[in-house]
Amino acid sequence: MPLYDYSCRACAHQFEALVRGAKVPVCPECKSEDLERLLSMPVVKSETTRSLIKRETKRRDQRQGAEQAHAQRLYEANHDD
Repeated sequence: MPLYDYSCRACAHQFEALVRGAKVPVCPECKSEDLERLLSMPVVKSETTRSLIKRETKRRDQRQGAEQAHAQRLYEANHDD
């Protein structure tokens, strides 16, 4: 079941649609069937892209952890229980 990118010729809305069999998708905005199928960029997965994603995810998690710790310290400093 391929996932395709479409552009509606009636309202210019761009969207993705999962196409099953010969079923023709419709625009979610205006319900038109006058669509143009767009070229999608292929997803390339390699060891390099996996390591980049892993590194970025680790950085994001560290930033979120630091922000949560900072927010907790501020809360504890401003609330005497």
